[in-house]
Amino acid sequence: MKSTGMMTSRERLLSAIRHERPDHVPLYAWVFGFPAPPGREWSRQGQPRAFWYTGRLEHIHTLPQPWDVEDDFQRVDAWLALGLDDVLEISVPWSHDTKVTFQDSRQPAGQPGNVYPVLTREYQTPGGRVRHSVNQTGEEYQPGWVVQPDHVPLIEDINIPRAAKHLVAEPDEVQLIPWLYQGPNAAQKQWLAKRLEQVGAFAKKRGVMVQAWAAFGMDAAVWFCGAEGAVMLCLDHPKEFDALLTAIQNADKARVAAALEHPAVDLICMRGWYSSTDFWSPAIFRTYLKPRIAELAALAHAKNRLFAYTMTVGVMELGAELIEAGVDLLYGVDPVQAHVNLAEAHQKFGGRLAIAGGLNSSITLGKGTAKEIRAAIQTALTVYGRDGGFILLPVDALFPDTPWASVQTMIAAWKEYR
Repeated sequence: MKSTGMMTSRERLLSAIRHERPDHVPLYAWVFGFPAPPGREWSRQGQPRAFWYTGRLEHIHTLPQPWDVEDDFQRVDAWLALGLDDVLEISVPWSHDTKVTFQDSRQPAGQPGNVYPVLTREYQTPGGRVRHSVNQTGEEYQPGWVVQPDHVPLIEDINIPRAAKHLVAEPDEVQLIPWLYQGPNAAQKQWLAKRLEQVGAFAKKRGVMVQAWAAFGMDAAVWFCGAEGAVMLCLDHPKEFDALLTAIQNADKARVAAALEHPAVDLICMRGWYSSTDFWSPAIFRTYLKPRIAELAALAHAKNRLFAYTMTVGVMELGAELIEAGVDLLYGVDPVQAHVNLAEAHQKFGGRLAIAGGLNSSITLGKGTAKEIRAAIQTALTVYGRDGGFILLPVDALFPDTPWASVQTMIAAWKEYR
């Protein structure tokens, strides 16, 4: 790894994650419907790409506009041209057992108990039937935000608050999850190999990192049960809760293994938005999640890859557990909405857990003044310095309502203080 001179974005990010000294502190910005900056717009097949997304969202969200891997490539070029770092992200697919069938239906509003139309997907598995029903709320979405699909996907954030009947509403429905959530099938593995070959070739030319999102963990438990349902299952039916997490872990392991077959992948990432102390006590995290995170991290390390975890709340309480589990990089350290004291976090975890965060997006970038944005960036870069272990990243992402002027201020301040 280079220690002087101009690094590629990949070298810079890997150096920071490994606690080596990069040529400067990286700035990497996730995008979740960020409006294309002036002069950085493009169209493909006659359709404008007015908002920017990422491969991380593939398979788990319904976007309001087309977006594919070629758009990822153009986004990378645009960010690199502005001086930032960027990463090519892959969402590793999942499957259900070949014996599973399902039927979709729609019940109109106005029937007993239905304020909204109700979308249902009913699965027939070798273990029995199970129904997943979601209210079709029909609200008007602001441009750029993900939208509700016209059916009920197994995995979709929009399902959780709109659920009329969660997939797992009773303890005995846990036994059906192994039929419904599995690793990629043969066709999906072929798709993944082709996609990673394409992504790897582009990443090598541009010098950018490739990250595979390959594990859902507790996020899947909340998708299947709802937030309250998952917590109550844990407290009232711990045996079934453990069985649910084991079923999820088995599929996650298969997805991680599929990603690790390809040399283009630098980093395996596990979701953990719903694993934080907003939902679970440290004791529950330690009992149910930590061993499973450690197992997946060990798979990555055995193939000489790095392992990242995403959690935006609870870093001070759970950071030591993540270190012991083998996590190399934690995404989502937020000094504003999660109230993380960056100096305390650096003192507690510095040299042992690389951090991506340090800047809030919704409040600081979304509503802050230029002075406030500059001060936040100066604080983060002063605390962490230039010795590695830190990636400046707006938490959680750049959204449709993130002002371009704020992003310009962020970039200018980062270049000044990095």
